Amino acid sequence: MGVFSNTKETLRVISDVARALPVVLTKLPESDDPASIAMVLEDTVARQPDRNMIVFEGKEVTWGEFNQLANSLAHALIDRGVKRGDCVAVIMENRIEMLAGIMALQKIGAIAGMVNPGLVSAQLAHCINITKSVKCLAGEEIFANVLDVRPDLDMDDTDILWVADLREGSAPEPMDDIMAQLEQYPTTNLEDTKTILAGDTGFYIFTSGTTGMPKAAKVGQRRLLAAGMSFSRAGVRAKPNDRMYLCLPLFHGTGFICGVNSAIFSGASMFLRRKFSASAFWPEIQKYHCTIFFYVGELCRYLVTQPPCPEEQNNPLDRVFGNGLRPDVWDEFKQRFGIDRVCEFYGSSEGNVSFINAFNKNKTIGYCPGTILLVEYDIEQDEIVLDENGKYIPVEPGKPGLLLAEIDDRYRFDGYTDTAASEAKTLRNVLKDGDAWFNTGDLITEVDVGFSMGKPHYQFVDRIGDTFRWRSENVSTNEVGEILNANSQVEIANVYGVDVPATEGKAGMASIALIPGQVFDPSEFSNYVAENLPGFAQPVFVRIQADITTTGTFKLVKGDLRKQSFHIDQMGNDSIYVMMPRTNSYQILDQALYGSIMDGSAGY
Repeated sequence: MGVFSNTKETLRVISDVARALPVVLTKLPESDDPASIAMVLEDTVARQPDRNMIVFEGKEVTWGEFNQLANSLAHALIDRGVKRGDCVAVIMENRIEMLAGIMALQKIGAIAGMVNPGLVSAQLAHCINITKSVKCLAGEEIFANVLDVRPDLDMDDTDILWVADLREGSAPEPMDDIMAQLEQYPTTNLEDTKTILAGDTGFYIFTSGTTGMPKAAKVGQRRLLAAGMSFSRAGVRAKPNDRMYLCLPLFHGTGFICGVNSAIFSGASMFLRRKFSASAFWPEIQKYHCTIFFYVGELCRYLVTQPPCPEEQNNPLDRVFGNGLRPDVWDEFKQRFGIDRVCEFYGSSEGNVSFINAFNKNKTIGYCPGTILLVEYDIEQDEIVLDENGKYIPVEPGKPGLLLAEIDDRYRFDGYTDTAASEAKTLRNVLKDGDAWFNTGDLITEVDVGFSMGKPHYQFVDRIGDTFRWRSENVSTNEVGEILNANSQVEIANVYGVDVPATEGKAGMASIALIPGQVFDPSEFSNYVAENLPGFAQPVFVRIQADITTTGTFKLVKGDLRKQSFHIDQMGNDSIYVMMPRTNSYQILDQALYGSIMDGSAGY
């Protein structure tokens, strides 16, 4: 049996290599070549105009119908002054109109600023302004948030376009109800779409850095094409008769660059959902015959913690694609739900390389076709370790190291809209004079996965610095800290991530020094946090300290605070508050609540 099993595994890997090799060897278009995701969409539409493209909230839209909608919206935007190279902020929940808006901009050669619809206040205004957006496609469902920041936006009222959702209201004057006027515009493809270049920017996707507000990462057409080809063919092996289950937010790279992009390349249908629901997942998989699921690891953990349901038996789902599936969840997820292929990947919105588990190995992010280097990193000091000659030190196989990716003609670094931020992520003269490497800010390690055609495979270990991941979102501790510092009670806030048992990622925790003479008012603080931070960035724990410790260079000290975490026996005289699941206010963390968190029954 062992020989047969090894032979079977070897043949499977060889088959996977045969499928992946044409993708790896395909020459990407040069920057000045006409090539774009909009052209790929139009090619797919030409092949299968009458096949189903999207199922959403009882509606079914064919590829041809969607293309006509995107075309008429593109003509309407041009009529309102949008031109090639302009950025338009797109702020909506997952729905057909959001996809149509994004693709309309791609057809024009404009840039879609993919703004998180959960953002409010200063963060929302920043994301619209930093991209120099000339218009804003703002969904009815989040329009109140845009109105709240209207005085802070670098645009006129008429530049804010109201995109109807359920039409429970109407567009406020003088803002434009653009969807109601589409009938007057052509539904034909734009001639200019054929002239969009591979080197043009298609999207801005926002990423939380270690300092300040979100940064807008440039996503070029060339990268969209490379991702769509590799993810759809070598990853999920999608075909027109497949249907993809998409519930990830489409303003994220995993939702659009991986999910929607794979559908456009393959012609597969999409079942689209605004948000994930664990209870609805398997009934919908069965009802809509979904064969592919795009995930983040937290969703897989939710699914395995749900009680068994009849619909999960003999389900049609056989391939999943995503990132962050924990090794301790991996086996149970595959075995319980009968998943044949888990295509874990690693990448970032701004990064120049990605990893893909194209060989269907267990508990790995796969291999990377680009040139990478893992170097020693001191987590406590939060810095790269150099040898006595000032050189980077490669780690030994099997040990975690900071991932660097070489920037070359094939694996380019598009960077951010902020040139200084782009340069800060670039390391130079690493192995030789004149070379350049992208600093991912992530620790990974090489792992032994058995036969893999000589391709080393890797596992993700952790993020470094001041960014942590919670509820499938990246949270910048400095960004949250700056917002908390503006609260009337707070003198200074120190924000960091802490581990919570039986929970993916790290929960936000803020240690706060109050303005002298203040007594902490949890009700006022709860309201402030709700008004100024999206749910994923709101601290779960708040520690009230007499003083906040800083270094000699005034950097906040976090090491001991992370170790003490929210453990009430290590708080000394400090008070600690918690926002429990499904609540919206902070309360004292007592022994009973602490026990429920530690035994995993609190429900985070």
